[in-house]
Amino acid sequence: MELMVKKKLVTCLQQAIIKAQQENNLASVTLPEVIIEHPQDPKHGDFASGLPLKLARTMKLPPLTIAKRITEYILPPPEIDKFSVASPGFINFTLSNDWLVKQIDSILTAGKSYANLTLGKGKQIQIEFVSVNPTGPLHVGHGRGAVLGSTLANTLAAAGYSVEKEYLLNDAGNQINVFGQSLYARYQQYLGNEISVPTDGYLGNYIIDLAKEIMQKEGKEFLTLPQDEAASQLGEIGVRKMTEEIKQDLQLINVEFDTWFSEKSLYRNKQYQRAMKLLQKGGYILKKDNAIWFESSLLGEDKDNVLVRSDGSPTYFASDIAYHYNKFLERKFNTVIDIWGADHQGHVPRMKAAIKALGKDPEQLKIVICQLVTLRRGKETIKISKRSGDIITLNELVSEVGADACRFFFLSRSADSQMDFDIELAKKQSTDNPVYYIQYAHARIASILHLAKQMKIDYGQGDVSLLTTEAELALIRRLILLPEIIEIVSNTLQPHRLPYYAQNLATAFHSFYKQCRVVSKDEELSKARLKLVNATQIALAKVLSLMGMASPEKM
Repeated sequence: MELMVKKKLVTCLQQAIIKAQQENNLASVTLPEVIIEHPQDPKHGDFASGLPLKLARTMKLPPLTIAKRITEYILPPPEIDKFSVASPGFINFTLSNDWLVKQIDSILTAGKSYANLTLGKGKQIQIEFVSVNPTGPLHVGHGRGAVLGSTLANTLAAAGYSVEKEYLLNDAGNQINVFGQSLYARYQQYLGNEISVPTDGYLGNYIIDLAKEIMQKEGKEFLTLPQDEAASQLGEIGVRKMTEEIKQDLQLINVEFDTWFSEKSLYRNKQYQRAMKLLQKGGYILKKDNAIWFESSLLGEDKDNVLVRSDGSPTYFASDIAYHYNKFLERKFNTVIDIWGADHQGHVPRMKAAIKALGKDPEQLKIVICQLVTLRRGKETIKISKRSGDIITLNELVSEVGADACRFFFLSRSADSQMDFDIELAKKQSTDNPVYYIQYAHARIASILHLAKQMKIDYGQGDVSLLTTEAELALIRRLILLPEIIEIVSNTLQPHRLPYYAQNLATAFHSFYKQCRVVSKDEELSKARLKLVNATQIALAKVLSLMGMASPEKM
């Protein structure tokens, strides 16, 4: 559809320039990549190329002159109605209205598979996201990463990739020990014993509630055990309960995983040992200061990094290397996408270096950094910290604004931008709220199609050539953009483009609805417009589905 037209225009321009060069109308220089974009102003057409601007220096001609000479040799594909030159050196193309309206039937034929691509060709991609320590409930920041990851997974699957979603369960390491000791202290306090929570312990009220729940179910049996053993067992129970709570909270926002991967298994199944052995074989292991180091400086890093501390305990970095050894060398994923919080930004270069040391291409690891979320409720800014206990949980936010609003607002900004989440706006039942505005468009469409069914209007053979108004054609232009949006999101890993597209599509539909009466006395025009409405429903439902949101029939 629209993607094919862009590819045809690339070939068309390349052939025109080669022809101009063969006839000595343009200098014989190496051609840069031909990029086809959409003009900022729709009045300039549907597609544009700034290629003449790139050629100006090497051809030693004004861009406008180059553009005019190229157009002398352009043989446009049949989908194009006209082309023109615009200052300072663009070549613009406008789609044929006849071709545009025919796309409605293509969308209706495709149905739910509309905009699906073969871009991925079945290649395996693993996306690991959220992966919060099971030591406390999910907060709103975790929710943003969860929504980004699940939306990317949906979009990549639509683009033809085989996608596996994974949660790394950090059930090993010092944070689990501290969690167990914190639970032990609260357990003892609940039984009336004087004991302090560790200075680096978890202080949230959820720890008190969890200790109480364990006490009521398990009784006082942990009083008979040595403290470290009791804390370890309490920690294991606590991890299981917190993991179950995390799963339930994620289900509230329509996030599910194919695999829950245990960090403990890296040691139990010897992946950690094999990864360290491979690094040693490559000459990247150094022993100094009673610790074991990864010589990442050999791979261009500024400094080396500790793998095993002087007390013999592996660092988080060492576990992460073993985890990626498992992903790439044992499970053999072609591409791995990690979605990390902003506090992991500095971890990116050394992780890329480790991938190279393991013998894999660092480009096979894609890392998306998810920036912080600030909740707006008046002027109050709420600090989020599991250990201080001062948090707003994801569960609380979903309960207040709903899953769809959470997902849309989390997606509405690029992952690398900090975002403000306006709770009051998310709750509004008006067109000021983009979630309401988009879903209302789908509900309105459902109402129109329901009316057509009641009136027994069979629009299956409607003549789409009757659709000629500016509002109708503008809506079709939005519909055919969806495959391109899916391709862009898949290539750039920027799912914020989906809510932007959804808003624009809803705007185009609402504008069409105001200007064009769908069911009227003109029976043939009604049938054509019902086809367009049905095609819009397919595209709108598709983008809502990719974002993990509902497509309501009524509002």
